[in-house]
Amino acid sequence: MFDSIPIIDVGPLVRKKGDEDFREDPEVRNVVHQLDLACRNVGFFYVSGHGIPLELCQAVLDVGHEFFSQPESQKLRIAMSSSTGFRGYQKLGENVTKGLPDQHEAIDYFKEFESTKVALRSENPLVGLNQWPDSVSKFRPLVQEYLEMLIELARTIMRGIALALGGPKDLFEGERAGDPFWILRVIGYPPISNLSCLSNPNGEEVGCGDHTDYGLLTLVNQDLDITALQVKTQDGKYIWVDPIPGTFVVNIGDMLTIWTNGLYQSTLHRVMNNDSKYRVSVPFFYEPNFDARVEPFSFLQDSTAAESKRYTPVVYGDHVINKVLNNFG
Repeated sequence: MFDSIPIIDVGPLVRKKGDEDFREDPEVRNVVHQLDLACRNVGFFYVSGHGIPLELCQAVLDVGHEFFSQPESQKLRIAMSSSTGFRGYQKLGENVTKGLPDQHEAIDYFKEFESTKVALRSENPLVGLNQWPDSVSKFRPLVQEYLEMLIELARTIMRGIALALGGPKDLFEGERAGDPFWILRVIGYPPISNLSCLSNPNGEEVGCGDHTDYGLLTLVNQDLDITALQVKTQDGKYIWVDPIPGTFVVNIGDMLTIWTNGLYQSTLHRVMNNDSKYRVSVPFFYEPNFDARVEPFSFLQDSTAAESKRYTPVVYGDHVINKVLNNFG
């Protein structure tokens, strides 16, 4: 049972990721222990000491605010559709969770496929090119710089999680996540007081409904002056996840649950912007290789009981395609 989100200083992982004695360093081992506890008991944690410039994190939020403040006609110049591989801008209420409209607008970016690295199938609906607004100066270079840093940070955290599981630090590299798929969303949440038409059947104005994330690891950059993210505890209560300067909110996803055979559980969460101000959040989703087969690690199963494999193997690409196709009404 948990009632708060732990804060983990991942500085030792970031500083010493290239060292040969990475596993044996006492500071690294302390971080690994904290990661293990957070993944077993909460599924969420803050990370500090990550090394991403705070100015860059803020600049990404700022260009998000600038984009969403434009007239809708301007935003729709990069509208998402099936023909864009579901990349681009989506209007308020266009994204749905469990069949209900979410009260946010967003721009979605996915890793663009390289045919030499991914077995592209003609029916893959996620093939497409990312769309960048030319109406907001510096949007594309800022986000691309940010993406490169987030990919490396997520890979580093996953090395710590690999050690926490008792595996080698490159457990999630190679054919599992050595060429990771990724998703980045720039999301805008209007104040609930400004909304009148999208209530769910319970009468709650939900910016993004209850869900777990699809992949391995999510890192959330969010406005510091608004608390809107909620995490659901094991006893069914919601706790608020307050923004903490200099940190990302991190949570684990469904694929890590499968790989760990349920040892690490992805946690339900939602967003409700009860504030009077418009909120921007930029979650980055670090995923497995698109064609990775995800199944419980054999070393985490009880070798004496075949039924101990609780989770059915999935191909990540099939999983994410199914999720994306069900995200829009």
